[in-house]
Amino acid sequence: MKERLNKFMARCGVAARRKCDAMIASGRVKVNGEVVLDPGRRIEPGKDVVEVDGKEIVPQKPVYIALYKPVGYLSTMSDPFGRPTIRELIKDVKERVFPVGRLDSDSEGLLLLTNDGDLANVLSHPRYGKVKVYEVKVRGRPSRERLDILERGIPMDGEITAPSKIEEIGEDTQGNAILRVFIREGRKRQIRRMMGFIGHEVLRLKRVSIGPISLNGLEPGEYRYLTEEEVEILKEQGSTIG
Repeated sequence: MKERLNKFMARCGVAARRKCDAMIASGRVKVNGEVVLDPGRRIEPGKDVVEVDGKEIVPQKPVYIALYKPVGYLSTMSDPFGRPTIRELIKDVKERVFPVGRLDSDSEGLLLLTNDGDLANVLSHPRYGKVKVYEVKVRGRPSRERLDILERGIPMDGEITAPSKIEEIGEDTQGNAILRVFIREGRKRQIRRMMGFIGHEVLRLKRVSIGPISLNGLEPGEYRYLTEEEVEILKEQGSTIG
């Protein structure tokens, strides 16, 4: 049975489908030795040979991993400047996987990795409503009125951020607030920019859960495979911030 080229690439663990589209458009993909620029090109798996950057790709067994990314690691599988990447933390994983979304180098916490491009698309698109929860320490103590502003949405990247939820859960010995932040989006450095909007610097940022998946006792640098039940729940589209 034939299938779309971008879907086949995602099923082979190359990347999420939207990123596969970009790879195809940039001329990095060949089918039977010829460059193909149309992500909707129909191919026949097992018969047509698909290459990405000169290497043939084949479907893999789906793999789903929860990783506790420590501070100082890039959320990529390689870096041209030799900086630490998450690949170093999953050296014994044989399958080719990629991160779903990202955490900045100076942030820590839960990062999901998979070779299932369709699931990656569901998890990374805000319209599917997968709630991400963060524990955030900020300098000083923002007022409830300022946090309410963030919850309603602020201008960012030419749009208003989606509604969020922010709870104050404690403070450190210097009186800096510790917050729990619930968001459905994943814009670049979003939480740091949100807190900066109301004048509070982020001192520590840790993602503790994505949808139903939590750090679940993992220590920094450790990972675990998701259960079948967890994967099925992740595939369910939609959740809300309550």
